[in-house]
Amino acid sequence: MRIALIHALAHSVAPINEELARRWPEAVRMNLLDDSLSADLARSGAGLDDAMHRRFETLSAYAEGTGAQAILFTCSAFGSCIEAAAARRPHMPVLKPNEAMVADAVAHGGRVGLIASFGPTLVSMPPEFPAGTELVTQLADGALDALNRGDAAGHDVLVVEAARRLADQGCDVIALAQFSMARAQMAVHRAVDLPVLTTPGSAVRMLRQRLGA
Repeated sequence: MRIALIHALAHSVAPINEELARRWPEAVRMNLLDDSLSADLARSGAGLDDAMHRRFETLSAYAEGTGAQAILFTCSAFGSCIEAAAARRPHMPVLKPNEAMVADAVAHGGRVGLIASFGPTLVSMPPEFPAGTELVTQLADGALDALNRGDAAGHDVLVVEAARRLADQGCDVIALAQFSMARAQMAVHRAVDLPVLTTPGSAVRMLRQRLGA
């Protein structure tokens, strides 16, 4: 089983590869990284325009052409681009990074606390939750910058602080929106004593289910 992993942040590569190695070691992994995607989205102000959609279609076509039987995007701020690529490929799973985690959070029930370290994610991701979901969001401001500086511990501290704010607002489950945030899962759980969902964990579960593995 060949799985294509398409990344917009270098920090997303390790978390999903580690999760697949633990939970589905038989899967053959290929990684495509375009670290200009997130930077261009943040800088341009054009949003998910036609040019960005074309870039995602190009990446998807390349991945499919290598023989991949499924594609998982790990970049959480590009929902409509991924949906368009998936609509052109009804014959194979093409997953948004957070769709499995959204399903897990909704299945858990109660008030969902969503933390992101990349601001545009808190614009693109909330509409992916079903209507009626009680959702509270928090930006872990500065966490991604800390990770970019190599300060992983500082990143985790900022994510934990955001989780505490959500716990104080009565959240029943915490969802970490970025693949790069998965590293903070245990620290958040220890700090708030709530279930903590990660995008890699939920995505691997869904991929295995969709592919009958």
